[in-house]
Amino acid sequence: MPTTTPAPILQDAALLQRFQALDSFLIEHQALWRPRPFVHYPALPWEANHPQLATWLRAQSLEHAEAAHNQPHLLQAPAPFPQLAAQAHDLSQIGELPQSPVQVLPARFSSDVPGRKWQQIDAFARSLSFSHAPQHWLDWCAGKGHLGRMLAHGGGNLTCLEYNPQLVSSGQQLSHKLGIAAQHIEQDVLAADAAKQLQAQHTPVALHACGELHTRLLQLASQAGCQQLAVAPCCYNRISTATYRPLSASAQASTLQLAIDDLSLPLSETVTAGARVRRQRDQSMARRLAFDLLQRQLRGVDEYLPTPSLPPAWLDKPFTDYCQDLAALKQLPTPTAQNWQLLEHNGWQRLAEVRNLELLRNLFRRPLELWLLLDRGLFLQEQGYNVRLGTFCSYQQSPRNLLLLAEHP
Repeated sequence: MPTTTPAPILQDAALLQRFQALDSFLIEHQALWRPRPFVHYPALPWEANHPQLATWLRAQSLEHAEAAHNQPHLLQAPAPFPQLAAQAHDLSQIGELPQSPVQVLPARFSSDVPGRKWQQIDAFARSLSFSHAPQHWLDWCAGKGHLGRMLAHGGGNLTCLEYNPQLVSSGQQLSHKLGIAAQHIEQDVLAADAAKQLQAQHTPVALHACGELHTRLLQLASQAGCQQLAVAPCCYNRISTATYRPLSASAQASTLQLAIDDLSLPLSETVTAGARVRRQRDQSMARRLAFDLLQRQLRGVDEYLPTPSLPPAWLDKPFTDYCQDLAALKQLPTPTAQNWQLLEHNGWQRLAEVRNLELLRNLFRRPLELWLLLDRGLFLQEQGYNVRLGTFCSYQQSPRNLLLLAEHP
């Protein structure tokens, strides 16, 4: 039997090589992954160039889209889908970071943490291999400080920075109860005074800090001369600017310009939602798509109209009331006589089409996420760090399973 060589973690020159390959791939095919099927009606711009693929995807069921959602690269769809899928899959290959043995902690350490979150914390902690043992952990956007306590349990000081005063208070009580010498500090890490919390002897760690929360850490930690750090990013779209501002010279030199909608693409996976949550999500999306057809008619303008997030209770309303109330909320003319049953049916039909058309866009989720991670890794390289990028947990535990380790030589 032939053996497949495990994918390597990315480090040294491989960071730039992979970045450049991803950059070319994303730029070449941006006409396929930028347009959002939810917004474009009646057709996406790329459909005219690939009519066979468009027709095939539109003919598939909602169940088909659900089954293919997390593994679109396995889909036997018309060209150019298989070729793009193979290319995206190859460019997304990245190895697992080596892990230390499981650390058996007293049960009370995890008693306050949901199971999947604890698995992520454990996997993150076991993936931190530095050439020098950290002396002072700094848990960035720490919440109650569960990650920091796990790391400090084996020795070393701990500082936890958190914005929410209730979490700061709860975390301090937990650390005291568990016998961990930790300082929990209320701090807005985006504020101008956040820099004073970072010192050269700190080893900052951040597990799923969103958007600018983690890019701010990379900038401040490198300025402070921290010898080592570990970051697993999340929610790349949580930024305060309309477009993405690259960190590294390589990304700044790229012609790829990313809007907030583009940055949401890597986050579109669902691997953990239960059946009830998925049903609610589908009903909500089908109703929004039906309302989109209605609002085009009411406004006499054939373009998408953004609608706000609605409380789950809106899904309990009869469909007619839902549409009329949403029209009132958006200050549109009151809908008059409609074939409401047909409109609702068309919303579900559109949902099936949208979900299947999204399978093409989904091929670019991981390549775009890796591009963003490599921008961060190359930035740290430019600051003099040795950088390693790999996975720290399984995809099922979290789709956001990429970890950057940086250490000054």
